[in-house]
Amino acid sequence: MLLCISSCRHKEPAKNEAKAPKEDLEAKKLLQGVWMNEDDETVVFKAHGDTIYYPDSTSQPVYFQIFGDTLVLYSANSARYKIVKQSPHVFEFRNAAGDLVSLVKSEDREDNDYFSKEPPMPLNTGKLIKRDSVLIYGKDRYHSYIQINPTTFKVVKANYSDEGVEVDNVYYDNIIHVSLYRGDYCLFSRDFKKKDFSRVAPADFIRQGILNDIKLIGMTPSGTHFQVSIMMPDTFSSFLIDLLIDYRGRMKMSVKN
Repeated sequence: MLLCISSCRHKEPAKNEAKAPKEDLEAKKLLQGVWMNEDDETVVFKAHGDTIYYPDSTSQPVYFQIFGDTLVLYSANSARYKIVKQSPHVFEFRNAAGDLVSLVKSEDREDNDYFSKEPPMPLNTGKLIKRDSVLIYGKDRYHSYIQINPTTFKVVKANYSDEGVEVDNVYYDNIIHVSLYRGDYCLFSRDFKKKDFSRVAPADFIRQGILNDIKLIGMTPSGTHFQVSIMMPDTFSSFLIDLLIDYRGRMKMSVKN
């Protein structure tokens, strides 16, 4: 009897286990190729293998699956879109707003040229930027040196395409070096990363913004003032910080009014 009870208890969870949904590989196969908006004939995306690519070079390729009548895109936030119609040459689905998006498959091989494999460009020019400034304050001569160094540190910002599909736009952050000399004496020298300003900048700017620039503003009795700008990609929004280096080389940050 004990063996029988043990056996029953062992099998019971298996009966209650929910079966994982099975991916529709035929539907995924139908989606392969370049798709265009039926209304204005603009290229929307390209499905290749299990990845969707976008013609905008700043948009991150995204892994996708199809389960029944649902297209699932695994971007920063996984999103589901209801498929209304799918055939070898037509693909219709509802976007995040519930609007119907009608796409047709392109037969023009040149449309593949929209999908460049080049990495997205950073907000700055991608070049090393150097600035040297000489200031005279009182009887002393000061030399400010600023260098913007582009990096491979990715910043991912969620956005929506014209068709209402969520995409991940990718940008590259900067590291900015600031040095300040009084004569031949190094008063201050440091490499700044975006996270160094997390105490004064809003969390969304630290998470999705770019450390875009640090500019010399001038000198006051308090010390040398620099303006730090953290910019939000795809917007005109920026957060400004006043960076003060006093005459003993001490640093202070405050929100710029």
